[in-house]
Amino acid sequence: MKPFKLYAITGEQFHPGRSMLDVMEEAILGGCDIIQLRDKKSAKRDVLAKAKALRELTRRYGVTFIVNDHIDIALAVDADGIHLGQDDLPLADARRIVGDKIIGISTHAIEEARQAERDGADYIGVGPVFPTKSKEDVVAPVTTSYVRQVADEIRIPFVAIGGIKLHNADQVLEAGATRLCAISEIVGSADVRGTCEAFVAKIDAAAARLAGGAAR
Repeated sequence: MKPFKLYAITGEQFHPGRSMLDVMEEAILGGCDIIQLRDKKSAKRDVLAKAKALRELTRRYGVTFIVNDHIDIALAVDADGIHLGQDDLPLADARRIVGDKIIGISTHAIEEARQAERDGADYIGVGPVFPTKSKEDVVAPVTTSYVRQVADEIRIPFVAIGGIKLHNADQVLEAGATRLCAISEIVGSADVRGTCEAFVAKIDAAAARLAGGAAR
């Protein structure tokens, strides 16, 4: 998969009155390089319509497009990949269906991260790092200690997620994350593009500090 820094997930409940496409385009313009469609409540045909629109948008900007859970919709719109939770279809079965498309897996403990890596996940989500209201089925926060564990041990790409805001992003980056994901902080912002630019600046600054330390 293409390298990435900032991962944005749709959350229409956080921007009433603004269209999903407009919000996600602003996120892309601000530096998001992966967009995920996450919609667990709408009718299948509505999710498909959103996926088609986002596929067109992401293709226009050369941004990776992921669909959460709905493997059939991901295939129908030729999304770049899918994202699965611990209770979704097992990775091996999903791989047989989607072939060489990207498969991301949510993980909440180091054993799950190890298993995802062994099973051939392309990347993992690590979280929720902090308390979050973006998901109804959320598990307890894993804290930055889990981020540190993954950074030390797991070799496939990982993205930190869950309650990440501009004010606490540095804590996550200091724990070893090099990629961040946010929902409400991005899509609920009055300045989506500016918020994304600020996240990218923090990620780049952390990478520069790390490179500077390694050079000493």
